[in-house]
This record gives sequence, C-alpha cells and structure tokens, in this order.
Amino acid sequence: MDVLAGRKTAGYIGGNITISGYPKKQETFARVSGYCEQNDIHSPHVTVYESLLYSAWLRLSGEINSETTKLVGVIENKIELVELNRLKHAIVGLPGVIGLSTEQRKILTIVVVVVANPSIILMDEPTSGLHARATDVVMRAVRNIVDTGRIVVCTIHQPNIDIFESYDEGAERITKDIKWDAGRRPAWGAGKELNVTIQVQTASELSSV
Repeated sequence: MDVLAGRKTAGYIGGNITISGYPKKQETFARVSGYCEQNDIHSPHVTVYESLLYSAWLRLSGEINSETTKLVGVIENKIELVELNRLKHAIVGLPGVIGLSTEQRKILTIVVVVVANPSIILMDEPTSGLHARATDVVMRAVRNIVDTGRIVVCTIHQPNIDIFESYDEGAERITKDIKWDAGRRPAWGAGKELNVTIQVQTASELSSV
C-alpha cells in the first residue's frame, strides 16, 4: 500500500504501476488520492473538530480556507459522514489512557484524509487491532465514504466473513488484476461504478514475460 501511495522510501522497488492502462504519475495521483496509515498519530490536546480544521487548512485550497462558512460546512459534513457528531468537541487524548476509543481514533485517522475530498482513498489495514464490534463501527464509516462515490482501497486482516462480504462485487473483479510478489492478497472496497483499475507488477514478474 505504501508503494501504491508513492510513500515507500526504503528498500528496492521495481516494476510498473498503471491506472486505467496509463503509467501512474505520482504528482497527479497525489492530488486526487489520500492515504490513511495504519498507525493513528494525532495530537492528544485538540478536539476532533480541531483535528479536521487543521487538516483542512493544510489540504484544501485557499479559496475554501478564506471563507469561514464554507470551511465549517466542509468539516461538519465530513464529521456527519463518519458518524462522529456527538464527539466533535471531544478531546482526542492518549490511546488506552483517556479520550477517544481505539475505533474512534481509527475513524478520525480516516476522516482527516477525507476532509480533502480525494477521489481515491488508500487505507492500510483500517481494522488492525480492533475487535469485532469496533471493526463493524469502522467499516460502517468506510461504507458511508464509499457511498459518496469515492473509491476506497484497503488491505485488511479480518477473520469475520461479514466484513469481507461488506465489500462490493467490484472488489472481486479488481483483485484479479493485482499481483504481489509476497503472495499477499489485498481486499478492495470500491464505488458501485468502478472505472479505475490499478495494476502492480513486480520486477521478477516483468523479467519472466
């Protein structure tokens, strides 16, 4: 997932990435995509609303940031989208000590990326370390995001069959086009009309062609 997002800086990376048959250009891809890392890193001293506000200041255009009403509307819309309304003024806090629960922190990690309105969202194991109920809460938020027409791509470790079945039928088709040298099969969630295909080929596969 780090490689797809263009964030891998260590080790050897080989092969090609194409989107809809065209070579991926990282500068263009970065403008239309967002990446939710596996680790939930947040300032413990701010609220959920403030976390989104700071993210919006950094990610959105100056046109939106200069209009307070429009900016507030964007943030309120995203908070409602992931069902964090009642927690928008809650302090993020420290994991396992005080503040948001594990699944709430995971949803916050996702929504600070969604506030930038990316068309494609890459998520690195959004259910990692969560029990069944917490996983369901997070995946419901992800489903709400997908229902807005965005494409969501996930790697996932989840034994619950209900979670796997929550992915769209398009996920099964797209995974057939994905090749990983470690034999890792990613899980994909996508909008109902999926028109983006991402293909990854490793250096070893290219040499055997």
